[in-house]
Amino acid sequence: QVQLVESGGDLVQPGGSLRLSCAASGRIASINVMGWYRQAPGKQRELVARITSGGIANYADSVKGRFTISRDNAKNTVSLQMNSLKFEDTAVYSCNANIRRLGSSITADYWGQGTQVTVSS
Repeated sequence: QVQLVESGGDLVQPGGSLRLSCAASGRIASINVMGWYRQAPGKQRELVARITSGGIANYADSVKGRFTISRDNAKNTVSLQMNSLKFEDTAVYSCNANIRRLGSSITADYWGQGTQVTVSS
């Protein structure tokens, strides 16, 4: 099986910073795109940022210039550095990865369990 485990969610004041991390483990042959999504109460889940295996990243307009996504292909990890946090960044952040399992010729999307980020004074 494949598992994604996130860490780093916390309570932070506006203007503060947090770093989220996600590690993929299991019978992994390769990982294509990795990304972070978030879902605030009463809202739909939205893409925050994603990054290809080649390091090409794109971001939601709402986080451009404040958040940075990075990945370590050797360790199967993806991180999200979040700076200048705002109240509206409060959400459950989930890691997503498009993974090809060992012995398989197809890929599938996997999700972590989510980590809570709360921006509050």
